[in-house]
Amino acid sequence: MTPPQVPGARLRRGRVSLALSFFAQGAVFALLVTRIPAIQTRYGISDGLLPVFLAAVPVLAGVGSVGTEHLVKRVRPSVVLRVVQPVVCLALLAVGAVGSLAQAAVALAVFGLTVGGLDASMNMLGVSLQRAYGRSIMLGFHAAYSLGGIVGASLAWAGAHWELPLVVLYGPVVAVAVPLVLVIGRWFVDGEDRGGAEGAEGTAGGTPVAMRLLLPLCLVMAFAYIGDSTVSNWSAKYLKDVLGSSEQLSTVPYNVYMVTTLLGRTVGDLGVRRFGPVAVVRIGTVVAAVGFAVVAAAPGAWVGMVGFVLLGLGLCVIVPQTFAAAGRYAVERHGPGASDPTIARLNIFNYVGFLIGSPLVGGLGDAWSYRGAMLVPMVLVLVTLVYARSFGSSSARYGDDHERPRTADVGRGSNGL
Repeated sequence: MTPPQVPGARLRRGRVSLALSFFAQGAVFALLVTRIPAIQTRYGISDGLLPVFLAAVPVLAGVGSVGTEHLVKRVRPSVVLRVVQPVVCLALLAVGAVGSLAQAAVALAVFGLTVGGLDASMNMLGVSLQRAYGRSIMLGFHAAYSLGGIVGASLAWAGAHWELPLVVLYGPVVAVAVPLVLVIGRWFVDGEDRGGAEGAEGTAGGTPVAMRLLLPLCLVMAFAYIGDSTVSNWSAKYLKDVLGSSEQLSTVPYNVYMVTTLLGRTVGDLGVRRFGPVAVVRIGTVVAAVGFAVVAAAPGAWVGMVGFVLLGLGLCVIVPQTFAAAGRYAVERHGPGASDPTIARLNIFNYVGFLIGSPLVGGLGDAWSYRGAMLVPMVLVLVTLVYARSFGSSSARYGDDHERPRTADVGRGSNGL
């Protein structure tokens, strides 16, 4: 990272506008995934066909992220984000408004392809802005995403409670979101827009970090999303069927998880500035692992709830710091232009984890036990400790006065730690 300076008005506007973009995407994505049962009912999707639809979205998102890796070598990430985010919003509306299963499949395919580019370009701009600020701000962007997710899930609950048609639920949200994202896109800040040495070098045409060197961070990203998808897909069933909670109480863990994720990310940047990224990632990993252990051993629903609180507080720091670490390493190895395509490459493993997590826990739960199945994501998340130094030197600090950009080689693996 460059030495921090007092951010100018352009950087501040860029930070606020990008946070709003993260917020909007969190709300839109939550509105899609929390209303899957209603989408299934509206279009008569069979239980056998539903997993195909659900798997197609992250697969296509991965394709979109790969395409973005090559696209940002020619155009700025801000341009990609300005184009794809309105399309994602309109695709959500189409999912609720079209008249046939085939049309819904097309809408979901468009959503998947464009959301891959959206996730990648948002995180590119976030890493670039963090480098301009010279201090940790990446967790704040993901906190905005979590807040948007809470708002979207709350709107979805209201839609389900009042039995609103999907088009009635999605329509007003999209009517607000599309103008919002079109307006805020005017203030996005790319790396080459900031001036100074990095701005002079530009960002187009960069070479991404080779996959073999990026692999440790890719594994961390995938394992973190396996943990996250375990909570989102199995927390309600686990509380009701294993811990014997009521139907009403079983809906609480995911909301608790989302709220604690928001809280952890809101204060997480302060922790990174004070203690450095390595310490924060290690603490988050241990807290998340303890959370899975508590969930697996819980004698009842309320103890299980404590475990989900710990999971939210622990997992929330890993993904933002993984993007930040990849961006720092790419800049050190290949220069500023390498950061954006490297982040797009890393972003693919977001969807890998999402695809693996739910069937992994479900299959182990059916074949063995759901308590035992909760220990598998715990072990996978603990792998982060092996690669913790890939997130930067433990002596690095994100402070208001200086920061030493000392990032360990992410390709060392366990033998180099």
